[in-house]
Amino acid sequence: MSGHNKWSTIKHKKGAADAKRGKLFSKIIKEITVAARMGGGDLEGNARLRSAMLTAKAANMPKDNIDRAIKKGTGELEGYNLEEITYEGYGPGGVAVLVNVMTDNKNRAVADIRHLFSKYNGNLGETGCVNWMFNKKGFASVEKSSVDEEALYDVALEAGAEDISDQGDEFEILIAPEEIENLRSALEQKGIKYGQLEVQMVPQTNVTLTGKQAQQALKLLDALEELDDVQSISSNFDVSDEEMAQMQG
Repeated sequence: MSGHNKWSTIKHKKGAADAKRGKLFSKIIKEITVAARMGGGDLEGNARLRSAMLTAKAANMPKDNIDRAIKKGTGELEGYNLEEITYEGYGPGGVAVLVNVMTDNKNRAVADIRHLFSKYNGNLGETGCVNWMFNKKGFASVEKSSVDEEALYDVALEAGAEDISDQGDEFEILIAPEEIENLRSALEQKGIKYGQLEVQMVPQTNVTLTGKQAQQALKLLDALEELDDVQSISSNFDVSDEEMAQMQG
């Protein structure tokens, strides 16, 4: 059984604050633009764009914003040239961190990221240093209170789920990336509401931190998330719910 991207869960729970700051829309627009540039503006032939569009609709992004982002990607409107890069490094306690970036200024992006790794007792590494610890997976989270466990298992397994795990107040589902739209469709047909549904880099195993190292790791991941160039973060960092509650208290 794989580990899970604990940071993804923490970030999702504070997502409302991100949305207020406009960070969420900015990230979705970048993803739509790059998806359209790489695979064209036709939804039928571009799975990455379809996924980005669904994320945009779930965030209640206006249709005009979506259309402009697609046109910038396809070249119908003038846009900025975004480069997609993944940086790798080690955080406090040796946790592995992957930072997915979309930027129009690679020098600025790497300088900002290196500064934060150093500030929070980590270090930016070479390409390939931690990527091998992760697998690309389709990921979904479903709140326990909103679903019958047996019904969820039936639907998810029928859709091709590889793993379903109990993470306290929610279930997490892992599936092959190419099957994520089948899972989305299956959940929606049964009226099962999901919190997250996206392709992630999921750690093979997790490293549990406590005390000061846990605090520093959270601060590092939070600070990286705040950078405008950063799209997403994956880490094999884990922290107990009890420890998390103490830090937030």
